[in-house]
Amino acid sequence: MVEAHSHRPTLKQQNKPFKSKHASKGALKDAAKGKIARASPKTSPSSNSAAQTRLNRRNNAKQSQWVKRNALVSATRVFNGVDGAPRIVAVIPLTPDVSTKTAVASLAEVLDLSSEDCPEDGIWKMRADRFKTSLQFRTVPYRNFYAALDTCKVADYVVFVLSSSVEVDPWGDTLLRTLQAQGLPEVVSVVSPDAQLDPKSRPGVLKSLLSFIQYFVPEQTRIFDLHIGSDRLSALRSLSEGKPSNVRWKEGRCSILGESVSWEDGVLKVTGVVRGTSLSPNRLVHIPNFGDYQVSQIFSAPIPKPSKSVNTQTMEVESALLVQPDSDNADSLVSSNDPDDLANEQTWPTEEEMSGQSTDAQSEIPDARDGTTPRSVRRIPKGMSEYQAAWIVDEADQEGEDDEDENRSTDEAGMEEIQEDEEEMQDMPMEETPTEVGGVRFEDLDVEEEEKQLDKWRNRDREEEDDLSFPDEVDTPKDIPARTRFQRFRGMRSFRTSPWDTYENLPRDYARIFQFEDFKRTERGVRRRAQDDLHVVEPGVRVTVHLKDVPAEAANTHHVVLFSLLQHEHKVTVLNFTVQRNTEYDGSVRSKDPLILCVGPRRLAVNPVYSQHTRGGGKGANNVHKFERYLRPGVTSVATAYGPVIYGNQPCVFLRETNDAQAPQLVATGTFMNPDTTRIIAKRVILTGHPFKVHKKTATIRYMFFNPEDVHYFKPIQLHTKHGRTGHIRESLGTHGYFKAYFDGPINQMDTICMSLYKRVFPKWATIWKGGHAAIPEASEADAMEE
Repeated sequence: MVEAHSHRPTLKQQNKPFKSKHASKGALKDAAKGKIARASPKTSPSSNSAAQTRLNRRNNAKQSQWVKRNALVSATRVFNGVDGAPRIVAVIPLTPDVSTKTAVASLAEVLDLSSEDCPEDGIWKMRADRFKTSLQFRTVPYRNFYAALDTCKVADYVVFVLSSSVEVDPWGDTLLRTLQAQGLPEVVSVVSPDAQLDPKSRPGVLKSLLSFIQYFVPEQTRIFDLHIGSDRLSALRSLSEGKPSNVRWKEGRCSILGESVSWEDGVLKVTGVVRGTSLSPNRLVHIPNFGDYQVSQIFSAPIPKPSKSVNTQTMEVESALLVQPDSDNADSLVSSNDPDDLANEQTWPTEEEMSGQSTDAQSEIPDARDGTTPRSVRRIPKGMSEYQAAWIVDEADQEGEDDEDENRSTDEAGMEEIQEDEEEMQDMPMEETPTEVGGVRFEDLDVEEEEKQLDKWRNRDREEEDDLSFPDEVDTPKDIPARTRFQRFRGMRSFRTSPWDTYENLPRDYARIFQFEDFKRTERGVRRRAQDDLHVVEPGVRVTVHLKDVPAEAANTHHVVLFSLLQHEHKVTVLNFTVQRNTEYDGSVRSKDPLILCVGPRRLAVNPVYSQHTRGGGKGANNVHKFERYLRPGVTSVATAYGPVIYGNQPCVFLRETNDAQAPQLVATGTFMNPDTTRIIAKRVILTGHPFKVHKKTATIRYMFFNPEDVHYFKPIQLHTKHGRTGHIRESLGTHGYFKAYFDGPINQMDTICMSLYKRVFPKWATIWKGGHAAIPEASEADAMEE
């Protein structure tokens, strides 16, 4: 068989192979940056690399799914079964026309359960056999502000009940903002079934309510209408399934919602389910509005189970003692030190000194005799009379004093001339004469003219820009000497770098507080020991906790919530918070104003002191921070107050009481920063003066002081002007507080002379807020005078 003849394919296109040595500019730039080209599956040496990559992605997805599923199972294991721990659901109404009992009843209808015994303010438990769990509803009545805060701290879910016809009032808006700053668990928003929605207007109303609630809870995607059966089922499924969201500040803490409370002989017995982490009997327990208490015993409190007997419906289960505190490791109730005033006393006063009589002959310095006061001495040429010498102008007052700091070089001939001039000079004592400025005799003004010009200068109109640039200006009082009014203040050459002794002139309250050598290390050790403690009650167990020395009023409250504390959290120290003012608050917030501090499980009555927040939160060179008289909007400040130790970056809320005890105003929100006891808060006051006469760099200043003694007292402190000049006091002029000052450059007649003085300020001692106006310490008259 003859083979068919075939020609060589001459029209086949052959592209020129790419040469890597002639790389493009982009490839060269990427190589210069250190980038490594990603290997393509086709160019991989293994033939099945593409399939291998696909298998790796599938395997990673399975592992991630397995991790998430295990986390969900471990987080919800405490709720498994109808006998497990119930899911705590807080029902909060936001409008006055809705009912919490009606909202809970509509959810119970899904399971064909009766909710007649559900209270408007209390606890009601519901078994959800369909979802293999149980729900414990804590209903809170309308306008019960602090009960809503405490319930949301211990709840797993929060149900906000909205109205389809009534808008949320300012009280509800304040509650939502406070809960948002405090930290919210999982939120479910529902519309009350009381009012039926028109089918045509229903989508618009639900969309409007969803937009409103998303402003406070952005994770919300749906509003459930409890008037519709499908929405009721969906809302109940959201509460019965899934994992509740975690709140950061509750990590490592245990909480108990009191189902039943009894009091006997100072012992408060609270029954509830341990939630969060394990409960240790050695740690203190905090009750809101009442304080911290020790645990005496912890008993088991199992739920009565149904009996098989016909005569009895339930079978009581005896409670057993679970744990008791260890006397060696239990925390004490000591919260502050007891300072000993005589601990550092070196000498004891004598009876004569205590009675005010002293035999020391030099205790009283006699006045100088007439004619012995030294007079000023001036060097004048020989043969010149005293009248002629009075017309000689001092070199310090001449125009040449602008260059007085410059170095002068003289040769040997010049030195000889100076020595010859010294031989021809003589000393002449001069009588005290009025001070002269620039060769002109200085005379004080009349008292009436002085008062007239002072009032005219102090009543000048200051622009808003000047007030923001110099917010600490104060007028020197005329009836009190400045050295007495500002005797606790000091001058600083540099606010940023000048040293300040941290332990100088501390108040008595500083002897009562505790300070930590290394707070972060202490916190790590406390949390590690809490995890390793085996003498505890695990979460999910229903117990009865016995607390010692609790007042009987604690048992009369409708809502008793227990929060366990970590070690050392009862000790008082200095707390610093980074805060921002609420944009909706219109009033002024002044330092040391009485406020309510809500941080963690506590509510404290405090008088915080505000200071500037250093950029980056650093201490700076000397850890000195400027005191702020007001908490201004739009500015992050640091609020300092006394209070118990806090671990972690817990959120904080500052409230102000009003005439309505259940309708406080939200002032500011923030986060706990540190318990730094060495942070120095320096209050600044600026004394201002007016340039009376100006001659280049020298000027006569008035209105800063009103007597020469104050001028001499504040003479070492540096001066500055609003236009950026710095200077110092040269000498006092006259008897009305005028003085001559020298600056580093020519000053303007329209400039203002300033002197900055600083004083360290401290907050007031905090107390536990007990829900009344009298619990908050008011600012004293002395503090008002200092401001």
